[in-house]
Amino acid sequence: MSLGVVILALVTVQRLAELPWAHANTKRLLAAGGHEAAPGHYPLIVLVHVAWLATLWWLAPGRPVNPVFLALFVLTEVARLWVLTTLGRRWTTRIIVVPGETLVRSGPYRFLDHPNYVVVAAEIALLPLVFGLWQVALIFTALNSIVLAIRIRAEARALESVRP
Repeated sequence: MSLGVVILALVTVQRLAELPWAHANTKRLLAAGGHEAAPGHYPLIVLVHVAWLATLWWLAPGRPVNPVFLALFVLTEVARLWVLTTLGRRWTTRIIVVPGETLVRSGPYRFLDHPNYVVVAAEIALLPLVFGLWQVALIFTALNSIVLAIRIRAEARALESVRP
């Protein structure tokens, strides 16, 4: 098994393992009186992420691995872990607003309003570059930017109710 396949397998397993956690958190937040905001764009997010990973599975196996971009990707995954552990039971792939909850202002949220989106943007750009697939990085960075523009506007509107 090549290093590229191992890397793609680890990323795929990571994403698949996060889905039940996100689903459980979503159910718990909804049960606590939360509501989902702007669910209409969610299928676009899923489509971009699935297409990105599928494209990498199609094009990356057997290609050489760039150690510099791999190191940057690993650092990005450390940042991802920081975001996820900071949000804990509040992390979900959807926009869920629970009345009375305050915004998280610890961890990376001390420095950025949307650190998770910075991490995702970096992942989408860096992983293709690990395999020298700059065209894939460019295309999916553009697609992700469009989806994130929609997402961030929707999330900002939804979170106005909990901002101090």
